[in-house]
Amino acid sequence: MYSKCGSVLDAHKVFSNMPQRNVYSWTAIISAYADSGQGEKAINLFQLMQRTGLAPDKVVFVVVLKACASLAALEQGKQLHSDIIKRGFQSDVIVGSTLVDMYAKCGCTDDARELFNNMSERNVVSWNAMIAGYAQNGLGKEALALYKQMKQEGVQPNNVTFVVLLKACASLAALEQGKQLHSDIIKRGFQSDVIVGNTLVDMYAKCKCIEDARELFNYMSERDVVSWSAMIAGYAQNGLGKEALALYEQMKQEGVQPDIVTFTCVLSACASLAALEQGKQLHFDIIKRGFQSDVIVGSTLVDMYAKCGCIEDARELFNYMSERDVVSWSAMIAGYAQNGLGKEALALYEQMKQEGVQPDNVTFTCVLSACAHSRLVDEGRYVFDSMCKDHDVTPTKEHYACMVDLLARAGCWADAELFINKMPIQPDSVVWMTLLGAARNHGHVEIGRRAFDLVVKLEPKNAAPYVLLSNIYAAAGRNDELAKIRNEMKDAGLKTIHGCSWIEVDNQVHAFVVGDATHPQILAELDRLAGLMKEAGYIPDLSFVLDDVEDEEKEKALCKHSEKLAIAFGLISTPPETTIRIKKNLRVCGDCHNATKIISKIVRREIIVMDANRSHHFKDGFCSCRDYW
Repeated sequence: MYSKCGSVLDAHKVFSNMPQRNVYSWTAIISAYADSGQGEKAINLFQLMQRTGLAPDKVVFVVVLKACASLAALEQGKQLHSDIIKRGFQSDVIVGSTLVDMYAKCGCTDDARELFNNMSERNVVSWNAMIAGYAQNGLGKEALALYKQMKQEGVQPNNVTFVVLLKACASLAALEQGKQLHSDIIKRGFQSDVIVGNTLVDMYAKCKCIEDARELFNYMSERDVVSWSAMIAGYAQNGLGKEALALYEQMKQEGVQPDIVTFTCVLSACASLAALEQGKQLHFDIIKRGFQSDVIVGSTLVDMYAKCGCIEDARELFNYMSERDVVSWSAMIAGYAQNGLGKEALALYEQMKQEGVQPDNVTFTCVLSACAHSRLVDEGRYVFDSMCKDHDVTPTKEHYACMVDLLARAGCWADAELFINKMPIQPDSVVWMTLLGAARNHGHVEIGRRAFDLVVKLEPKNAAPYVLLSNIYAAAGRNDELAKIRNEMKDAGLKTIHGCSWIEVDNQVHAFVVGDATHPQILAELDRLAGLMKEAGYIPDLSFVLDDVEDEEKEKALCKHSEKLAIAFGLISTPPETTIRIKKNLRVCGDCHNATKIISKIVRREIIVMDANRSHHFKDGFCSCRDYW
């Protein structure tokens, strides 16, 4: 009773004062610790029970195996397996299923599968354990193949089966298999199950079918806080921050209380839009509900403030966190990287190590990115080398891409190409796109063309490399080649992603797309600024307009880039001296970067533009990136 009411301490007091204890008493107290997430104590108590001479039964073995699984305590699990065989419990279907689960959760999927194959009896729990084992270890295809075998053997899936399989589909973005599962769910009458419904929403969102996810969400017969969080997360993950925030408001209006997961999802939406005021309101709500001490919420708040360009607020929050894990440190390092503060990122990385926190893959990606954006070439090389030598972290494709970015961005072309040639893994499209982007920044035509050819070979349906190479040709004045590449893109039926920028004014997020001419007041403000900018020495860079039109039309097109529209709206909608924060979905172009520097000096305001690569803080005619982005 005390255990199930969450009072393990009281449960242990009663247990300690029992004049006589049997296997059921021991099982009760071991379960109390295991269920409360204290697996180590559960295992220690089991060992103490054995020393008293009591023979464990099947139930206590199942409890302790679950504790081993929660801790990924493989050696203790293997010892339990040996004891189970000695006592003849291995043929029990519940014990066997729990062993499969334990091995899978310890990452030993081959051992789990061998045990599963040799089980004398299997029920739906056994199949679920093995399917979940594959899914949890990133083997979604194997999970789906096992489900097919399960159906062939006539075993009826339950709601747990479908939840696990839908998660596997979500991780693979396997839409067709997800739709087939949806059909099976309807046939078997599980669609009204709220957990299954939540997982379906999540699967469709992760497969980028956000409208299907919303339709499913709307028609759910029952919705809990997980349902709302799944849909909000779906919007945030698909770049629809405005919709995520609107749904959060609807959730509150319907009286559904947000939980920790909800707050992390909505904070991510605020970060994606640089919606600082709404982020601050969420922070206030988090404090009211007592969630600020949660390490995940705290880390997400740090991330939100950093992505809104408030790096000092992010650091202050980080400093006062009562608990910090590797995610917290990585979030703060990423914040410095995003804002071009490479030296600060490196200093925090060193402090992290001094405090005994082991950096992981994500940490190294953040540190290397910080070095790349701050031209810290030698420091980046050192970090990359120490990742393997000192921290036993195997570089991933993200780390290799960061190193290529570091070298190529700094103009170390020979080193960058030598590094690519020596990579122990095959360079993917991200690596070649990184090299192509650096070639665009430096106007390096030959390297840009080579990188372009390799990207297109790997991703023939991606329009981005065509745009980058077009920029290179336009800047170099190679009009014939520019026309040729534009025709190739047209023949391939590829369409570019339109530039979009967001600005928050009076707690509302306003979106602007490139070429928008529907706001007379904004266009009038841009005309006013254009005159002042030219007086200040601004010369439009027409190479950033790829359309084959007259120079006058190109100049008008540049004027309607999305970030300029958002800046103009901010200027006419906010009081003087107010900082203007803009979020853009693409990298800011060179013309807009130069124009924004001049605008910041003319209007005497700080303008922060968070683009797809980093944050730019414009003030008094200068940018924090020092024109290195």
